[in-house]
Amino acid sequence: MAGPARAGPGGARPVATAGWKRHARPHPGGWFDLATEDTGEVPVRLFLTPALLDEVEDAVYPQIVNATRFPGARLVAITPDVHVGYGVPVGSVILTDARGGAVAMGPVGFDIGCGMVSARSEVPAERATPERRLAFNRAVLRRVAMGAGEASLTRLRRLDRGEFEAICRGGAAHYIERYGSRFDRQRAERDRIPVDDSWEVPWGGPGRPERGIPQLGSLGGGNHFIELQQGVESGTLFVQVHTGSRGFGHGLATNYLALARAERPDLITDLDLGYFTPDQALYRAYLNAVAAGANFAIVNRMVIAEEVAAAFEETFAEPLELVYEISHNLVQREVHPEFGDVLVHRKGATRAFPAGHPALAGGMWAESGHPVLIPGSNCDLSFILRPLPGAAASGYSVNHGAGRRLSRSAAMRQLDQRAMDADYRSRGIVVNADGRVPLDEAGPAYKSSQEVVAAVVGAGLAEIEQRLRPLASLKAADARPRRARREAGRR
Repeated sequence: MAGPARAGPGGARPVATAGWKRHARPHPGGWFDLATEDTGEVPVRLFLTPALLDEVEDAVYPQIVNATRFPGARLVAITPDVHVGYGVPVGSVILTDARGGAVAMGPVGFDIGCGMVSARSEVPAERATPERRLAFNRAVLRRVAMGAGEASLTRLRRLDRGEFEAICRGGAAHYIERYGSRFDRQRAERDRIPVDDSWEVPWGGPGRPERGIPQLGSLGGGNHFIELQQGVESGTLFVQVHTGSRGFGHGLATNYLALARAERPDLITDLDLGYFTPDQALYRAYLNAVAAGANFAIVNRMVIAEEVAAAFEETFAEPLELVYEISHNLVQREVHPEFGDVLVHRKGATRAFPAGHPALAGGMWAESGHPVLIPGSNCDLSFILRPLPGAAASGYSVNHGAGRRLSRSAAMRQLDQRAMDADYRSRGIVVNADGRVPLDEAGPAYKSSQEVVAAVVGAGLAEIEQRLRPLASLKAADARPRRARREAGRR
């Protein structure tokens, strides 16, 4: 396949997309190897079924090429939820050499440390009548603000800057010491990522990370959600939460992308492909920003999960227990058996450490591997998986969801509001408090979660532990006026 001379990602020339899929070769391990003149010597592994490969947009290919061109790139793994992102695909795992390779910003993205919480109960799913599903949604809406730019409804909305910085440096460890917790944090991936004492938050600038100060404990918009679910195997009620670092993480990413281009304007011509190498002064500063954004996201999920647990107890009179809490959209230093000491960028991908992984030694997951949380659309199954040793092939990573098959604008154009609302009612899925389905987040906008998980299982990356069926869905309808959204929560 003809292609341009390889260049750094920040100034990469356009590459041809036609016919790239014919270069994908099936591997006995259950994935496709992709090697073209554009990708050079960097291994590219596509963890897709044949049907999912056929569905991938051609526009994903130049972004795969971008991923291979970061300095020190060692592996690019494409997860089955892949779709077009900013600079690199959503659903990509990029390993770079930890000694001299790049820490790349596009593969972390703007929602630094976004992630998932899963909690379970002993409540039989039969108790979640339509009336109680609606009552649960209303109870959550009274406690958790939703939508782009919305401030928290909790006491944390009035944090001063000093306490906010303490949380962003100390993560859940600081929060628990100061405010307490109803959940067993041993079940979480981590409480915090260390931040250097010398690092200073880049307040102001084009990103204005101070936007996030009043947002701690708020869900946000887009694909963030809260969902009441029925465990197919257990027959009991579960809850999942998906959210991230809100305006704080977005502001940090915006400021450092601008700094990267200002430092190397001749090299970083595309902000989405900005990066730092260890010889740059901002290399360590950006890693600190990622840590601070991730710590915000960890605490944000924790606060929301506690508010949701209170709503659950109000509705069902029984408690929730944490299954797991985990981040994606991060870059972390890890040791890989094939590639050595690497920086693992997980863009729209999540960690998957199996039993016996050195990073789990001494913890409660050492002999089982930690849970992996894979949400589907809000009218499809979600999954809890358990990683297997074969996950090494994907950089110990799997997809973080089902992945979009329609853009937001396409979903808004193609889907009919009345038909979609009626479809969800027929399935018994209660949406928010008014039953109006956000069209850009409706089920047809997403791939089949079963097909996506089949790719993971088929490649030996993980096995299914629990399937979860949606009963009630909470998502922001950002196209609607704020007052209408708030009134919907009161009704």
